[in-house]
Amino acid sequence: MAPSTSSAITLNINGEKHTLPVDHRTTLLDALRERLDLTGTKKGCDQGQCGACTVLIDGRRAVSCLQLAVAAEGRVITTIEGVADGERLHPVQQAFLDLDGFQCGYCTPGQICSAIAVIEEHAAGWPSAATADVRPDAVVPQLTADEIRERMSGNLCRCGAYVSIVQAVAKAAANETANETAGSTEAVA
Repeated sequence: MAPSTSSAITLNINGEKHTLPVDHRTTLLDALRERLDLTGTKKGCDQGQCGACTVLIDGRRAVSCLQLAVAAEGRVITTIEGVADGERLHPVQQAFLDLDGFQCGYCTPGQICSAIAVIEEHAAGWPSAATADVRPDAVVPQLTADEIRERMSGNLCRCGAYVSIVQAVAKAAANETANETAGSTEAVA
């Protein structure tokens, strides 16, 4: 008897559990778009090179076209549909709107998911290729335009909205830093 090539899996997406049968070769991208009708995540190159399909898996960015759906079982998946808080946009989404961080909008969902992770990675002290001092005891450097460009380099924009994208990520990061500072000040008072 030949081994089965499909399984029923349960995916935790945007806080909801979805159980579905999938062929073991089904990518997470195809499961999201074709099986669960979560079409915010875009299929660009389908080779992991453009970043249009970027989602968050356990808080870290991943290109969903290279991730098998069966390998995502038991993990927390956040797509563009799940980053807002109800009607209130995520600060990165709001910054993209405020600063026109998009043109055609096709790459925008992946850009936003990636930017959310970039801000968290930077705040956690993860260095990039643009980080001057990568020693573990080094002070976390400022999130400069060069840092943002390097960290977002896996997400392509065919319209060339890069200047506005960098500004939007910088604005969202600055707002998050300001909110954290305000929160720690309130805790002390």
